[in-house]
Amino acid sequence: MKRLVIVADNRLMVEGISAGLRREGYFTILGHVDGRTASVPAIVKAAPDVVIVDDMQHYDRAAAMIREIKTAAPNVVVLLLTARMDDDWLAEAFEAGANGAVSSTISPVALGTLVRETVNGNVVHLFASSRRRRIAAANDCPLTSRELEVLQLLAAGRTNSEIARQLWVTEQTVKFHLSKIYRKLGVANRTGASHYAHTNGLLEYAAVGA
Repeated sequence: MKRLVIVADNRLMVEGISAGLRREGYFTILGHVDGRTASVPAIVKAAPDVVIVDDMQHYDRAAAMIREIKTAAPNVVVLLLTARMDDDWLAEAFEAGANGAVSSTISPVALGTLVRETVNGNVVHLFASSRRRRIAAANDCPLTSRELEVLQLLAAGRTNSEIARQLWVTEQTVKFHLSKIYRKLGVANRTGASHYAHTNGLLEYAAVGA
């Protein structure tokens, strides 16, 4: 289990993040600190493996916090949560030491997967770098909203029975959705669908369309 701290000032956001991470079953949440008053030494003292930093639209402060965390604890994985997915801000965040960036509009289901992938060194920036490009891509997505939910859970490593329980459907219904997903994405199996979802940014579509 990876130890994790959340830095944010919005209680509802923290609860949403926590819910997504608990579903993943890969993290122990040490706690949450208010980004407006957070003490980096206190964060580092908690010995987390991962720190999620919500920039709260205070970009200079967020960049400074990321830089301070990485200076004090270089091995800690720092994941930026932001509504501003443009090249300039992301470049600044990565230069400060962020290991990954996630849109703050992402669904809780997809968030846990992306945090885990970032911890494993597989994620830098999965999303298109401008809102225009992300919306255009979302409009081209061939999947229905239900198929996207199934794909998100599949990409999170859930089994058919787990997906069925979470979505309150039968396993046969899950298999039906998966067959349609494979056909629409032009892949042969679960591995192909998961890879396609990660490399083409499909994990953010539900949030972009919201």
